Order: sequence, then C-alpha cells, then structure tokens
Amino acid sequence: MFEYHTPETAPQGSLDLLERSKKDYGFYPKLHQVMAEAPSVYEAYLETFRLFTQATDLSPTEQQVVMMTVNYLNECHYCMAGHTMLMKMVKVPDDAIAALRVGGRLNDPKLEALRVYTRTLVEQRGHIGDDALKAFLAAGYSKRQALEVLVGIAAKTLSNFTNALAHTELDEPVKQFAWKKEPEMA
Repeated sequence: MFEYHTPETAPQGSLDLLERSKKDYGFYPKLHQVMAEAPSVYEAYLETFRLFTQATDLSPTEQQVVMMTVNYLNECHYCMAGHTMLMKMVKVPDDAIAALRVGGRLNDPKLEALRVYTRTLVEQRGHIGDDALKAFLAAGYSKRQALEVLVGIAAKTLSNFTNALAHTELDEPVKQFAWKKEPEMA
C-alpha cells in the first residue's frame, strides 16, 4: 500500500531528507523511501536516530543493544536485518548478535542489564518501578543513560511501526541477514 518514494515522486518536504539519506548511506533505504510519504515522520526519525547515535553517553555497542531489543520486541523484520549488519560494522561480538536476534540473554552482565532495562521499559510502557531502575543504575549506568535509552526506543518505535504498516522490503545489502522471529531463548 505504501510507495517507495524517489526524488521524482516524494513530497517537496522530503526531497532534502532523501538526499541526506543517499549521502549518508549511498542509496535510498527503503524505510526512508516509505517515510518520505510523511516528511514530519521522516525528519523525526532521522533526527531521533541521529541524537541517539551521536549525542548520548551510550557506546555504539550499547546503542545497538537498545535498538535490537526494541526491534525484537516489535518483531521488525527490516530493522533486525539492518541492525545485524550495523552490529557487525561496530564489531559487536558474534555471541551478542546471535543472542539479540533471538531475544536471548547477553553474556556481558552490564549489557544484559541494559537489555533487560530496555525490554522492561517497552513491555511496561515506562512504568518499571524503582527496583528496576535501581538495578539498571547498579549495573554501572547513570540516570542520564536511563533517560537516553528512551531516545533509542523512540527512534525504533518510529521505524518499527512504519515497517509493520508498510511491510517494507529489505534493502539488497541486508538481505543476507533476513530475520524471522523464533521462540525466545530466555
């Protein structure tokens, strides 16, 4: 039902955003082509994603843990494949990539605390209680990072829900990482 927009078909408000995507990725990601239908959504996604990946105190690996946890919970076929490639690019350990793709536990205790915290936030719609927040802080994270996780959740909610609505096709570079939800490990 949704169109994969190009500069020839996109609304005027998305033209600069499409060019930004092509500059950043070397092509027009299909997610971005779909989002181009609504310039406000497209811009919100790009800016939220940029803020999460460039303006938080979370490492690239920690950022991927947050995003993959949300991708998994929202069953986003497109983002699970795309972020698998991104995790390999930022050198997330293979065992962590495998665990995140099946909703499993991470071997690193601090990263596991981040995964559990993120999962709890999403599943409980933010109403996690003080004990869950204290456990996250006790794992070595800060109050700032507790809030920064919300930026990652926001970015992934925009992309995951767009992909669910549009049934977005995988881009060629990530087809090798195609994903389908399997029963959880833990």
